[in-house]
Parts: sequence; structure tokens; C-alpha cells
Amino acid sequence: MTDQPPVHEPTTRRRQLLGRLSLPERTFITDALRTETVGGMLLLGAAVIALIWANVWPHAYQSVLDYIIGPSTPLHLDLSLATWAKDGLLTVFFFVAGIELKREFVAGELRTPSAALLPVVAAVCGVALPAILFVLVNSGSGGHLGGWAIPTATDIAFALGVLAVVGSHLPSPLRAFLLTLAVVDDLIAILIIAIFYSHGIKLWALGLAFAGLVLFWFLHRRGVHGWYLFVPLAVVTWALMHESGIHATVAGVAMGLMLRCHREGDEQHSPGEHIEHLVRPFSAGLAVPLFALFSAGVAISGPKLREVFTQAAPIGIVIGLLVGKSVGVFGGAWLTARFTRAELNPRLKWADMVAVSVLAGIGFTVSLLISELAFPDDPALAARAKTAVLVGSVLAAAVATVLLKLRNRHYRELCEEEDRDMDGDGIPDVYQEDDPAWRARVGEPTHPTARGEHDPDPGSGSGHQGRSGQPG
Repeated sequence: MTDQPPVHEPTTRRRQLLGRLSLPERTFITDALRTETVGGMLLLGAAVIALIWANVWPHAYQSVLDYIIGPSTPLHLDLSLATWAKDGLLTVFFFVAGIELKREFVAGELRTPSAALLPVVAAVCGVALPAILFVLVNSGSGGHLGGWAIPTATDIAFALGVLAVVGSHLPSPLRAFLLTLAVVDDLIAILIIAIFYSHGIKLWALGLAFAGLVLFWFLHRRGVHGWYLFVPLAVVTWALMHESGIHATVAGVAMGLMLRCHREGDEQHSPGEHIEHLVRPFSAGLAVPLFALFSAGVAISGPKLREVFTQAAPIGIVIGLLVGKSVGVFGGAWLTARFTRAELNPRLKWADMVAVSVLAGIGFTVSLLISELAFPDDPALAARAKTAVLVGSVLAAAVATVLLKLRNRHYRELCEEEDRDMDGDGIPDVYQEDDPAWRARVGEPTHPTARGEHDPDPGSGSGHQGRSGQPG
């Protein structure tokens, strides 16, 4: 019998979670989060104003909410200002969310299954566990199972506003994970709203709304331009969707998903990117803060806060946001690493994922919306649910702040390293360390691995696939 030479299996590098982003993806994430951070600050300010207004001048606040404006015919758009904020302004928010989701599918984190696995599993677990905990708390007498979806949402703007207020740095891989998690979370939220909180479906209006969406898609695909065509068409489609009984925000996310988010020819920006760049400041800077102004005004007093911690529905919301979201998001991330045998970025620790998971427990905009949809016939219960959303979000923000502060010095060092540009060419040095010409310009004789860099290839095995070489 002839001895066979030993067979050496090729060593494969384990996929890395939360690795370095590619430069184009990092640039996009930075620009998007900058706008959301400003919007988050405005959102916090609007929420504070609403709370002061509702508690100091409650009758004036309620009269403004109940003020009716709009035509009663032909589509029953004589709505209160509170309803316009809920059904109208949030449609813009979900329109931007639809564009973000489409871009993630064609050019971002969700483009490949391996890259999408971490944020998708984390988001699904972060929605499922809060709902399960809410149902368990409300399964006995005195419970209200209809509010199960309230603690399932993450508010990225509120979270970024908290980060800006407390001065916490966050490395780009963690920021990208948080943003992608929120995008998937928004998709799940709109599906929940469309399926579970629609009522009295009018097929004729739904059919016409669907025809409006088809016309929107056809004109866009044919290369037709002009806001004077698309804006009226979008408004009519939204009104028909509102009349149909399907929540009107579904029209917004549907139109966002229809936009082309990949580049063709010599385009510098796809139509979706261009429109998102125009609409995002309006959404983050005006639409969402105004919604908060008209929705976050709940009575805050000793008895009201006592109800939050003594009644099943509010307790379920607080536990869902503070415990369910944190454990769900972290558990989903840990299970992804465990069963795919991926390794965490060596510059980060699982404690960092714990902090981000707690930060994901800040549920505000969509949670306030679902609070109203879940209890339309019980305003007092809806108000208690909103108070619970505020309490749970504040508690999650406080715990996340403490956890992030413990690592803030390390985060600051990572952010400084990410942003360092020794030769002033506008490209961070971490993306040029393998270039001999760059090392000659800055007088750096050593190989980047000698400086402790574990991943010299910015795009390989990171779990965050960039947009370089891809349309979009």
C-alpha cells in the first residue's frame, strides 16, 4: 500500500462581525446619521415642549390636537391636526424608510445574505421578544393583548439624539449596525401596521391606490422627471390609501421601495439617493418632530406614573422596551455569531453589543403611533401606553448612556483612528495603509499590521459589505 502524502485543508478566515466598512459605505452612513442626529435633537426638543404644554396648559393642547382641517369630500380628509400628524407627516418618515430599505437591499448591508444575517436576525429577535414579554404580562385578567406591538419599535433618531446629548462616541461599525437594525425594524413595523391595524377595507379605494402606485412606478421607470407630476400623484395615492382603511403610511413606504437605488450609466447618484437626500432633512427636521409635538403630550404626575408600574399594559410596554429589546437584539447577534462561527471585530467586545442593544430599546415615534392604533376606542389607555413608551425609552436611554460611557474613551480612540487623515487628501488613513505611495508621503515605513491592525483589507470578511464596485 502506497503511503499518500498528508492532505492539508486550506485554512479559511472566519467571517468577521462588525468589521470595518468600505469607504463609500462609511461615507453614506456618516452623511445619513448626521441628518438623523440633528433630527433627533429636534425630536427630543419637540417631546419636551409637548410634555410641558400638555401638563401646564392641557386644555389648550387638547384643543389644538382636535382642531379639524381639510375637505370632507370626496375622500373624508376633514381630519384633526393629531390625525394629520399621525397619518400624513409619518408617511414622509416611512417614505424615507422605504428608500433606505431599498438601498440596503441593492447596495448596502442587506445586499448579500452573509452581510444581512446579523442585522436581520437581531431585528427579528428584537421585535419578537418584546411582543412575547408583553403578551405574558397581559395574559391574565386586566390585560390588553391588543398592544403587543407597541414595544417592538426602535427609534433611530431618538437614539442618535441621546448619543449627541450625552457626548458618546460610537465607531462606524456600531453606527452602521444600529442604522441597518432600525431600517429592518421599520420594515417589520409597517408590515405589522398594515396587517394588524387596518380595518374596514374599501376595495374600490384600495384598487385605485394600487393603480396610483403602479402609475408612480411606471413613470419612474420610464425616466419621467418633474416633482409637479410625482408630488400630486403621491398625494392622491396617499389619500386613496387613507380612504381604503389600510393605514396611509403604507403608501409612503411602498413609493419609497419603488424608487431606483442603483446607478446607471454615468450617474453620480441614483434617483433614490437623490430624492432621499432632498426629503430626509424634511422628514427628520420637520415631519417627525411635529408628530412628536402632537403625540408625546401626555399627563405626567405621581398617580399617572404609578399607573405605569401597576397596570398590565404599561408594565408590558416598559419591560418590552427595556428588557425585551435589549435581550432580543443582543441574543440575535450572539446566536448569529454562535451558529455561523463568525468572530467579533477584535477592536470591539460583546459588552459593546450589549450597550447598542439597550440603546435599541428607545422606542418613540413608531411606538407612539402604534399606541394610538392599538387602543382607538380607549383614549385613557392609549395615553397610559404613551406614558409607558416615554418611561421605557428614558430608562433604556439612561442605562445605555451608562454602558456607553464606560467604553467612551476607547470609542473616542477608535473614532480618531477612523478619521485620521495625515496627508490631508480627504481619505482616512486606514483605507490607504497598504499603499506604498501613501506611506512614502507620510513617512510611515512600517506595514499596517505592525500597528496592530487586524484587518488590513477594509472590505474583506467584515460582515459590512460596501458599495464599491456595485451599482447604487
